[in-house]
Amino acid sequence: MKIAASLLLLALLSFPAFAQEQSFEDWVAELRAEAAALGISESTLAALDDLEAPLPRVLELDSSQPEFVQTFTRYLGLRVTPRQVERGQQLLQQHAVLLEEVRQRYGVQPQYLAAFWAIESNFGSNTGGFSVLQALATLAYDPRRADFFRTQMLTALQIIDEGHISAADMSGSWAGAMGQLQFMPSVFNLHGVDGDGDGRIDIWNSLPDIFHSAANFLSKSGWKGDERWGREVLLPEDFDFSLAGTGTRKPLQEWRDIGLRQTSGAPIPVADMQASVVIPAGAQGPAFLTYDNFRVTRVYNTPIFYALTVGHLADRFSGGPAIQRMPENEQAMSIEQVRELQELLNGLGFDSGEPDGRVGSRTRSAIRAYQEQQGLKMDSYPSLSLLESLRS
Repeated sequence: MKIAASLLLLALLSFPAFAQEQSFEDWVAELRAEAAALGISESTLAALDDLEAPLPRVLELDSSQPEFVQTFTRYLGLRVTPRQVERGQQLLQQHAVLLEEVRQRYGVQPQYLAAFWAIESNFGSNTGGFSVLQALATLAYDPRRADFFRTQMLTALQIIDEGHISAADMSGSWAGAMGQLQFMPSVFNLHGVDGDGDGRIDIWNSLPDIFHSAANFLSKSGWKGDERWGREVLLPEDFDFSLAGTGTRKPLQEWRDIGLRQTSGAPIPVADMQASVVIPAGAQGPAFLTYDNFRVTRVYNTPIFYALTVGHLADRFSGGPAIQRMPENEQAMSIEQVRELQELLNGLGFDSGEPDGRVGSRTRSAIRAYQEQQGLKMDSYPSLSLLESLRS
């Protein structure tokens, strides 16, 4: 039995969250009653007896900030290496029959499934090592995002109750993302597929279940099996950087007319497709023309860096070249430097939101507005040189 969204909502309204005021024991008792009201069996609910107090390590990871803002160069370099490319190519050959079966059913090309698999769990070798129930209980008890993680906790209990995995074997990340795909329980519930026909959905150990489930998720999110994710392109010298970003979409013919070229120098191919220009390292770094499958990749995981890396790694698995215009010395900004940049932008009337040291869409919009006023290239890129300009 699947938990209906309406039933979950009703349950959440019937059992108000008082995590910040209750003892953990009382909170677990309330959760047990809520789960029982949803029809979860007593044998499954016994797993709640093994929950310990909230894990400090989970809370630490949830609230920690890195010292520096990660650059695209650093992000990509950690995930796309010669060894990783070679390993992916070997596994694509090893599992070619299964992956072709999945492609024919869902329309998702094998190299992309391998890229998601590589980045999410290093081809299954690193799935997290936390008890999913313990991690979710810790985060659901914490008041900051209690409702979201409470729903994930209830869904995880239902997954156990349906016999897909035991509570002891339900392992994942500190945030409760599960198995080799790093699916949250709600994603598992909506998109998990029994690919090997054994009556269970096992995204921890069964490659048929893993690949079928990932492809099902991507297919239902709008993946187009006859298109690629995008490509690296060369921009014309007079490119208007205000056109960059996922908020602007144009037909390929328009981008070609503007002067975008392939890295070989040839004009970009034209098809009946919309695309956006993405510049992850600013005007001095590489530029990418991104298509609909890039947007679907961001349904799987939102960050721009993630989606670019999945697409590029898939290309490398297929024999494609390395990115040509990677910056040679892309400098990371510290959290404090980004916070100062935000404060200076705010002080000049460019609204970057509450200074928090994180570069989000609001900060990028403020940077772009400042760059426009100053006659700079409007690439919305936070850099040390931009900070120096603001200081002066």
